Amino acid sequence: MPNKAPRQPARLWQCRVRSALLPFGLWCALPIAVAADTITDARFAEPTTRYAHGVLGDNIEYGALELVVDDTVVTVRLPQDRVFEDLAPRLADIDRDGAVEAIVVETQDTTGAQLAIYNAAGEKIAATPHIGARFRWLAPVGAADLDGDGNIEIAYIDRPHLAKTLRIWRFKDGGLTEIAVLPGLTNHKIGEDFISGGLRSCGDHPEMILASADWSRIIRVSYQDGWHLTDLGPLKQRDNLTLALNC
Repeated sequence: MPNKAPRQPARLWQCRVRSALLPFGLWCALPIAVAADTITDARFAEPTTRYAHGVLGDNIEYGALELVVDDTVVTVRLPQDRVFEDLAPRLADIDRDGAVEAIVVETQDTTGAQLAIYNAAGEKIAATPHIGARFRWLAPVGAADLDGDGNIEIAYIDRPHLAKTLRIWRFKDGGLTEIAVLPGLTNHKIGEDFISGGLRSCGDHPEMILASADWSRIIRVSYQDGWHLTDLGPLKQRDNLTLALNC
């Protein structure tokens, strides 16, 4: 696939509803009160073609993550066997301490993608396991207290073109624990430089808006005494998912 311009910039992910399709999933967390030593901006840097997957429509991934902290740039530079295989860093207060963290998709050459969380010091404070094989990727959905337990959960689609499985991880006590695995869902097609669907907040808990595995239906995933999948209707064109983010 041909080279393209680098994908950017980062976004501060808070509860809101999209009015137009953007190249990122909607992330939802507590309102952010900026604290000392917090990340105020983040971006990928050092474009590289050393990992020739091209799942996002081009040959370019990134070798470094730059975190802007109190007008200082903290650089996280990956070893040669890793890249950030992602659209842009996502900022959310995962541990609910008033300072945001950066959430990224980080890929290793032979074991594939993982979801990783970096703090303002550039330290990886938590990560999911790598999928386990080269050229296997995950597409983030969002971060929020999805089940009302007081902790932040992070959701992604594991291999949106193959396994098409929603995985939900809870951040608690400094680590991530998988709490739900729901098959038959997706949010990305090979070669697209955006991720479809995301989170919406229409009631007591945020809800995930995704596509059925065959891209024929709009599916809402929500929690009330368990995880529930609701068919919201036919998915005839991609902006149907964007419209579904509105309550």
